[in-house]
Amino acid sequence: MDIIGIICEYNPFHNGHIYHLNKIKEMYPNSLIILILNGYFLERGEISILTKEDKTKIALNNNIDIVIELPFVFGSESADTFAETSCIMLSKLGCNKLIFGSESNDISLLTDIAKKQLETNFNEKVKLEINKGINYPTALNKTIGIDLNTPNDLLGISYIKAIIKNNLNIKPIAIKRTNDYHDINSHEKIVSASNIREKIKNKENITKYTPYSNLIKNVNEDLLFKLLKYKILTSKNLNNYLTVDEGIENKLIKEINNVNSIDELIIKVKSKRYTYNRIRRMLIHILIGLTKTDRKNLKLEYIKVLGFNQNGQNYLKNIKCDIPVQRKISNKFLAQKYELIASNIYDLIINDNTINFELSNKPIKKEGK
Repeated sequence: MDIIGIICEYNPFHNGHIYHLNKIKEMYPNSLIILILNGYFLERGEISILTKEDKTKIALNNNIDIVIELPFVFGSESADTFAETSCIMLSKLGCNKLIFGSESNDISLLTDIAKKQLETNFNEKVKLEINKGINYPTALNKTIGIDLNTPNDLLGISYIKAIIKNNLNIKPIAIKRTNDYHDINSHEKIVSASNIREKIKNKENITKYTPYSNLIKNVNEDLLFKLLKYKILTSKNLNNYLTVDEGIENKLIKEINNVNSIDELIIKVKSKRYTYNRIRRMLIHILIGLTKTDRKNLKLEYIKVLGFNQNGQNYLKNIKCDIPVQRKISNKFLAQKYELIASNIYDLIINDNTINFELSNKPIKKEGK
């Protein structure tokens, strides 16, 4: 039996995800699907508009057998860390195939790029390009010799790098993406998550694009900014927080009283080295209080099960893993402590009680296969 891995954030879950899952079942009808799910604060520094609990229930109702948590401390970092942690977790759970959406649908091309990026002197070459005055994405493309800025392909490269780097017995497989991530105006049945989020901002009806529009949460951006502003102004040393480097803390302190939103703050402090997404992630690390010292001491110590169906439960009973695969996670784990902090702050900005789901420490079981 094929054990299929997928890695998703579902921000929000939409028709494109349904297409993806149906395609997997069409390709591998007797497979078991394991989802690595990012929760409250996401890889690009965004805030999830679906709760972790709702995303788990949605996944189980759409052919996924096991839902596994990607802890905040790994899921809120760069694409490479996000991808590597997720792939290692899938490997430990016996996954032999990783299936992801791709704009190019060209595994050979993505593998060649991944191998280039793993070369010893690759990062030095990128830095040389940045020193010429161009931004990081452009420097990356110049170094690999290909103009690639499609998000699923870029994430796919990170997945393949993780598989090669860690010698994982996982085969990467692409499914052709049917929409353009950068298109935020299309009204086709399948549109990107960014398109849907833009429509939500514009107060458009999104029921055509997702069957779960009733579960979408409203993020209180004003409160989010005020919480962040308080943290920036009262922290003794912003440089202690993860990804706050190269003196950018001075820019944050200088500009925080001159702006009225997170977007305005990012525009004020962004540079060729600090892209929009990099700053957005950094601000989330400040907000949650994730320090460099704690992150240095963090490693993957457990795998937390968020939910399963009967097939998934049977599979988990027989799994052999070198770290605990648990339904209940102890607060002795540093990653779990940060998960609870993230949940509490998330509750403030969406006006919900996700902390109850965290404290119950109980996976969701879907009856039936």
